[in-house]
Amino acid sequence: MGEGEVNPKAFPLADATLTQKLLNLVQQASNYQQIKKGANEATKALNRGMAEMIIMAADTEPLEILLHLPLLCEDKNVPYVFVRSRTALGRACGRHTRSG
Repeated sequence: MGEGEVNPKAFPLADATLTQKLLNLVQQASNYQQIKKGANEATKALNRGMAEMIIMAADTEPLEILLHLPLLCEDKNVPYVFVRSRTALGRACGRHTRSG
């Protein structure tokens, strides 16, 4: 995948307006320590019935580390969506990522 390209397996993908609203929601939830970060914590929250929504980054490499989550979300009846940028998602939840 080239710069700015998104894997077609990342579906559904939020548009720019929805992405901004989701990132604002993530930032607010982070301020109240109401989020789980990473595929493992998301999986645990889903299995424990604690997850209300899953937001994933479409530019995660390799994307396959996230692809079990949509299936689990559908099984648990939890809404999920992909946003384009893991950097933006990381910043919204207070995680500082290294550029590289």
